Amino acid sequence: MITIHHLGVSQSDRIVWLMEELGLPYNIKFYQRKVEDNTAPDEYLALHPAATSPIIEDGELTLCESNAIVEYLCHKYGNGRLVIPHTDENYADYLYWMQFNSNTLTVFMAELALKESETLNSAVQKILLRRREGYYQHINNHLSKNQYLAGNSFSCADIMSVFALTTLPLFGGRTVDDLPHVKRYLADICARPAYIKAMKIAWPNI
Repeated sequence: MITIHHLGVSQSDRIVWLMEELGLPYNIKFYQRKVEDNTAPDEYLALHPAATSPIIEDGELTLCESNAIVEYLCHKYGNGRLVIPHTDENYADYLYWMQFNSNTLTVFMAELALKESETLNSAVQKILLRRREGYYQHINNHLSKNQYLAGNSFSCADIMSVFALTTLPLFGGRTVDDLPHVKRYLADICARPAYIKAMKIAWPNI
């Protein structure tokens, strides 16, 4: 059985959500962040050399990186459910939005590093702001014409992207209050039974 190593307030909640959407059994082991600096505990860091979140175990296999985990679980145990096939007209959108979270997270981390730098570079700040706003305006425009990110079918692209729209703002990321189509989209997502159940499991104290 799959074991999800779940670090509190992290991207691993999407794996809990995926398993609930697929209706697959799993075990979950919780790890709380250190109070003093909000980082992962040593026990979690020892699970994998990359020490990132999420991390799963499947027998002798220990796997990290969200995209890899999502693809692995859907194809090995989910019979390809929630994956848009290459024959679908929305396949290119599916591939693009599978990367949205990584793109926005990269910009966020760069902005965070720049804020903590002793020398602020206004040119770099402008580039990062333009790129960040480009991503968010694009998703808002896209959702004005589509129910989900890959057309009208809920898919792994949605599971991969929601973190950047819901949890990242808790760390200082961009909010979506001014993006009406994203807000509609999130309302639809948050009404999904599997999402509701997964968030109760992954965020038990919220």
